[in-house]
Amino acid sequence: MKTQVLTIKTYDDHKLWNKLKAGDEKSFSLLFEKYYGDLIKYGNSFSPFAERVQDCVQDVFVDVWLYRESLQEPNVVKAYLLSSVRKRIARMYERDHFLRNTTTTASIEFLFDFSIEKELIDDEITAERVFYLNKLLNDLPPRQKEALFLRYNQGLGVEEIAEMLDVNYQSANNLLHRGLLKLRKEWKGNLPIIALLSSGLFKFI
Repeated sequence: MKTQVLTIKTYDDHKLWNKLKAGDEKSFSLLFEKYYGDLIKYGNSFSPFAERVQDCVQDVFVDVWLYRESLQEPNVVKAYLLSSVRKRIARMYERDHFLRNTTTTASIEFLFDFSIEKELIDDEITAERVFYLNKLLNDLPPRQKEALFLRYNQGLGVEEIAEMLDVNYQSANNLLHRGLLKLRKEWKGNLPIIALLSSGLFKFI
């Protein structure tokens, strides 16, 4: 009989959330370990100040722990944490006057680019096409690029994306649709774009 090996990624988010709300420090630590790297990468897409991004991410987790008893259980824990980091960075910009009159997260811009997991491409023709698609992705407007990143790299639904970008459902859906429409218009390959975006070939730097 094989013993199932649990990794950080296999822990159920909602179980961890409910346990940390009850004061379980181990569940809090597991949630921190599970998503800290993703939150740092996402935060770095809005700010060149790595140390300050780390502070923002750590502040989010501190708040989760301090106010755990009053927090509602989110539909998607990962989306809640990503959104919290985005809002924290927006407040940082407002406080430091990098952006004036920042009252929503819509004022901050997704700065980073997609890149290719080269080791996952097994032939030259596919590589050439995928690198071309990667260029098309990075030429998209920042909001469309971020929406596609959240949908296909982070696996979030349209509702979660809308909440994170501080727009309504239809606007988030339009961002995704316009981004995909532009990619399909320029794409010359035979493989479906959505299949490629969901394949794990694309990461973000």
